[in-house]
Amino acid sequence: MGLSAQRLYDRGVAHGNAGRNAAARRDLRSALTRTDDPDLRARVLGTLAYIEARTGDPAAAEMLCLEGLADPRVGAATRAVLDGQLGVLALMSGQAQQARALLSRALENAEDGPTSGRMRINRSVAAMQLGDLSQARSDLTLAAATFERAGDEVERAKALHNLGYTELLAGDLVQALGHMASARPALESQSAVAAAQCDVDRADVLRDAGLTTEAERILERVARTFGSHGMTQARAESELSLARSLLSHDPPAAARVARQAARRFRAIRSATWALRADAVRTRAELVTDAYGRRGERRAATRPTTDAQAADELAAALSRAGFDVEALTVRLAAALRLTENGSAVTTPRVPATAPTGPRLMLHQLRARRAELRGAGADVRRHCARGLDELILRQASFGSLDLQTSAAMHAVPLMVTGLSSAVATRRPDVVFEWSERARHLSQSVVPLRPPPDPLLAADLAELRRLRGDGADEHWLADPRAAALRDRIRDRQWSGVGARGVQDRADLAALRAGLDDHTALLAYVWAGDRLACVVATSDRAEVVDLAPWAHVRGLIAGLRADLDVSASVTSGPLADVVRRSRDERLAALSAALLAEPAARSGARRFVITAPGVLNGLPWGMLPAMSGHPFTLAVSASRWLSLRGGAAAQHAVAGFVAGPRVVRAGEEVQRAAAAWGTARTLTDAQATVGAVTELAGAVDVLHIAAHGRHAVDNPLFSGLELVDGTLFGYDIDLMPTVPRTVVLSACEVGRSSVRWGEEAIGMTRGWLHAGTRCVVAAPVVVADDVACELLTAMHEALAAGETPSEALALAGAQTGIVAPFQVHGAGF
Repeated sequence: MGLSAQRLYDRGVAHGNAGRNAAARRDLRSALTRTDDPDLRARVLGTLAYIEARTGDPAAAEMLCLEGLADPRVGAATRAVLDGQLGVLALMSGQAQQARALLSRALENAEDGPTSGRMRINRSVAAMQLGDLSQARSDLTLAAATFERAGDEVERAKALHNLGYTELLAGDLVQALGHMASARPALESQSAVAAAQCDVDRADVLRDAGLTTEAERILERVARTFGSHGMTQARAESELSLARSLLSHDPPAAARVARQAARRFRAIRSATWALRADAVRTRAELVTDAYGRRGERRAATRPTTDAQAADELAAALSRAGFDVEALTVRLAAALRLTENGSAVTTPRVPATAPTGPRLMLHQLRARRAELRGAGADVRRHCARGLDELILRQASFGSLDLQTSAAMHAVPLMVTGLSSAVATRRPDVVFEWSERARHLSQSVVPLRPPPDPLLAADLAELRRLRGDGADEHWLADPRAAALRDRIRDRQWSGVGARGVQDRADLAALRAGLDDHTALLAYVWAGDRLACVVATSDRAEVVDLAPWAHVRGLIAGLRADLDVSASVTSGPLADVVRRSRDERLAALSAALLAEPAARSGARRFVITAPGVLNGLPWGMLPAMSGHPFTLAVSASRWLSLRGGAAAQHAVAGFVAGPRVVRAGEEVQRAAAAWGTARTLTDAQATVGAVTELAGAVDVLHIAAHGRHAVDNPLFSGLELVDGTLFGYDIDLMPTVPRTVVLSACEVGRSSVRWGEEAIGMTRGWLHAGTRCVVAAPVVVADDVACELLTAMHEALAAGETPSEALALAGAQTGIVAPFQVHGAGF
């Protein structure tokens, strides 16, 4: 006898929701042959229409809906369903205004319950596209409540997921990710297609957070998933999101991908979506300056879009209701025309516009000021844009999120820094140096509350990693899923206590004693300079060209790693000579003149991310000088003087497989008289976490590894697994001073030129005053001898910076260990 029409319809809906389009189409067509019920038949036609539209035939989809509506016997509730389906079709073709009108009409006649809930979810998408976030929130809140009453967790999760996207559009990345993370378990279990749809929106959050590498990997993957299911519209939409991400750092690739997406949209007659893809392509072709992920300036593209074509496209976008996208096209065209010397009217940008257009407006004004030689106006416009961005960051307690969000600041920061350096005024250059430092450090985090779920996920990640894994272990699908969940919880769990004020040069100089100088290094795209400030004077010192310094840095890590491992035999002298020659050249290029000009005994150094990994203590000009690598001069100023205070209790940890770790901690602990030590089986993650909250100085002798693409998954190898950077946020309190006697964990990954992030920064962000660590491999015997001597000085009351310098002088060891934060 076979299945009834109703059963076939229900099964077809289930297949469609799971992305099994061919099976859905087969069951729905069979259902049509087994019923004369006008309402059931109309609902089957409506669902079949959705499948046809999703697989690339919107015209056939519309005809199916109209066929259902043509039957006069169809009831009002079913007509509402078909009107809602026509609204979905309008959404899929990019006609947001028509979609909202159709869905509003459908809701007037729809039965209260799951059907109206789904209509509200769809209308929220139209509202988002039209910039009406208030209506989107209202619809989604009502929809979530409707599905909760009905006990439908999957549909409720869809409403919460869309609510997350609404918060993304409003600029609240933490709320966005929180909603999406809570919705994901219910949605991803439905099908590969459902998981891919979640991933597209998650990638948009990661893109806006500045994590473009990860966002682009996700979007490339989901585009293939949609393509394998014949879902042309969804595939093209994911390619459009990919193009938007590429626009921030690779305009030629963005133009290529956007052009491909536009072709797909036009192939399925989705004209409005094609216009949106054209907007991204046009912006990519009009870009005047581009910057890579490390902040390096890239050559501008040769424009292939003229101003008239851009204006016509913007007008078409406005007619379709996409005012923000129209505005970004007009701003991109104005920037290009300004660069060409043409007079052009500044597009009007409302104060309520999203961050992107607002930053473009400030960039346009700054460039115009630059062309007329008005340096003060250049810096004023750049500063206004950066201040807006910092206000946006004010809710970001997470270090990961703060450092990544610097992506949005790169053009304004480079322009402002270049203008500042051109003034040759120490106060101006210092102000902009601090602006660069504060992009990720202006927000002071709150210590998060205990999070057992985050702790459990980190424990599971330790189990998956096992012993001796390289940094590619995070590519394992299980590890990747845990990594995403850990980051989501950490982003949402770390709040912000406030924004730290920047100090001006006068305040900084007042905080310097007669023996101390500030060396504030500034990178302005192709130039390096240093502000040298003492208590009685300040000046700007020009340094070697950036291209020369970059070449020296390029081979430095290899030289240092090899020299640490090859200490004897015929190659040892050759390796050592190569290392010393490179260090001497870097010292001459970066440090010799600023140090000599200062006449100071010790230094506070602030440096941009492009100088990340430099072992300052090994540069010949630093010999005999205590120094600290400060996150910012303002942060050092607020913490100075407390580095030696209250160093009463010390704790020591010896991790596995470090030949002299036991000896190192025993000898160092002896300097303190009484100290707590964890060795062998005692050195677990839990025990170290407990010890960290009970001591003033924490010393960990363990193997370390820096994860380049996932820097807060860098870690220290303990007996039961890795202590990750994210574990630090689970510590109720952190020590005043942390010593990391471990390979590599003093390294950082550079994000967008200025932002360096890694294990060391993780401790400092959590509240530790200073961290002693090395950015490269250190031989076990070197660490043992040098750090033992350092602890003798620390226990005697010296500050960490003074103690490390005294240890170097006493032992004669020149090593890459250096003090980060407020070392004195």
